[in-house]
Amino acid sequence: MAYFICRNEKIREFFITISWISCLFASAWMLYNSYKAEGKEIFMKKVDERDIMFSRLGYLKGTPIYDEYYKEHPDKKGIDDMLRSRPGFGEPGTVAFDEIRSPVGNSGFEFLSDIKHLADKKTDVSPKKLDKRVITDEIKKWTRYFGADLVGIAEVRSEHYYTHRGRPEAVWGQVVDEKATYVIVFAVEMDEEMIKRAPEVEVAIEGVKSYVNSAVIGLWLAYYIRSFGYSARTHMDGNYLGMVQKMAVDAGLGEIGKSGLLLTRKFGSRVRLGAVTTDLPLFSDDKDEMGVESVCMKCMRCVEKCPSKAIQEGGKVMVDGQMEWPAISPEKCYMVWSRMGTDCGLCISECPFSKGISELLLKKSDESSETLKKLLAEE
Repeated sequence: MAYFICRNEKIREFFITISWISCLFASAWMLYNSYKAEGKEIFMKKVDERDIMFSRLGYLKGTPIYDEYYKEHPDKKGIDDMLRSRPGFGEPGTVAFDEIRSPVGNSGFEFLSDIKHLADKKTDVSPKKLDKRVITDEIKKWTRYFGADLVGIAEVRSEHYYTHRGRPEAVWGQVVDEKATYVIVFAVEMDEEMIKRAPEVEVAIEGVKSYVNSAVIGLWLAYYIRSFGYSARTHMDGNYLGMVQKMAVDAGLGEIGKSGLLLTRKFGSRVRLGAVTTDLPLFSDDKDEMGVESVCMKCMRCVEKCPSKAIQEGGKVMVDGQMEWPAISPEKCYMVWSRMGTDCGLCISECPFSKGISELLLKKSDESSETLKKLLAEE
């Protein structure tokens, strides 16, 4: 048979072609994995902050921003107009509104709005030569002392950043071109008892409190770094240049779960994140590959409990060359927020990781769905 194949010219050419294609594919795959291992960027999914829900909710009819954005995105105009017409966070007319407690959360956001201009200050100090290991350890030590529960460091990747600014209004549409080399990412735990009250007003208050805490940590840390003559930019609520969740994954804080939120080993998604980007030379941390995907695929509690059905069923899909969970629908999610007057939080409170998932359970993540669900119920 082998002799016949070799003597048949067309069949021989066919097998030679298949062999070449296989070799090329194998070479490309090896090159991809070698680049990936070295942390180099091959596929870069870019996100424009002007498109995110929190930016779009601020586009008011009759303004140049409104006209420009919906001229380019007419498909979003109807749903956005409808969502803006509904009551907002902590406002009267929402299910969870309380005239005494709801203003606690709104006051926190007002405070954040008043201090967000401090996120991007310059330094006129000449850079000091510092021992890289010593300053890395000091940065982590003081970040925890300032109030962070988790901290990690990553090299900055272009895909961490938005392409354009979407908020605040004064910088809308500006191209993001920061030249930082490292990012310090930290997490602040949200109180478990407050999160258990989701979707009531308590979950909103705790969320805002954690945003405030992470902002203060980031600002203090940035001021500290600038004292050595290096750039330092805080990324805080209402004033981000990039996606802090992506930064957190690369900094070793956790993995993205089915809910679209960062899941950490210790607190699950029961955290708020902050970050400081800088040109101060630091040592970076390794990613923490916890095995989240296999647990999420057999759990699906966030999918089942989401009142807006914003979290799609199914596993990861290929998006711009990377395997990612199906996108959460921000419009469906915000529909519930505007009805409740809080940021809901059920996907956080229902997640087994947020309740303290054990290392033993993570190791048993290859069990059948029914067995794993039973183990999760016993956690």
